[in-house]
Amino acid sequence: MKKVISVVSDTHNFFVKNIVEALEGSDLIIHAGDIGNQAIIDKLEKIAKVVAVRGNSDYGDWAKKYFWHQSVNVFGKNIYVVHDLEDIDFDPKEKGIDMVVSGHTHKPKIETIDGVIYLNPGAILTPTTFARVNVTDDNIGCEIIAIGFSTK
Repeated sequence: MKKVISVVSDTHNFFVKNIVEALEGSDLIIHAGDIGNQAIIDKLEKIAKVVAVRGNSDYGDWAKKYFWHQSVNVFGKNIYVVHDLEDIDFDPKEKGIDMVVSGHTHKPKIETIDGVIYLNPGAILTPTTFARVNVTDDNIGCEIIAIGFSTK
């Protein structure tokens, strides 16, 4: 059995229309901050359950309900979500974290350090990128996906 997690970040008030089709079939959507407004999360929640953290540009009453970091467990895999990697003040490996999800840089990247996967999905801006993560009992597989930009 596997769970499909779609990871987005840095939407900054933009909801790219063609992201809906790309995210369909997700069991979970993670938003790694700089959301922009609650309407973005509301739209994503129509696709799948959403776990979201607050980014440095998320302010105002709507943003207060989001934490600066959050952990989620999928099939026993510990995923730590934070907007900016610079905000991590501990060793993820020592805490038993399997994957760290972040945003902030707008640059997609997948890197493994000391057995911990570091994933940045890029941004839903220019270009539009997100990540798809397949989690099974014994594996985490990640890929960056680029799609065309469309606001129609």
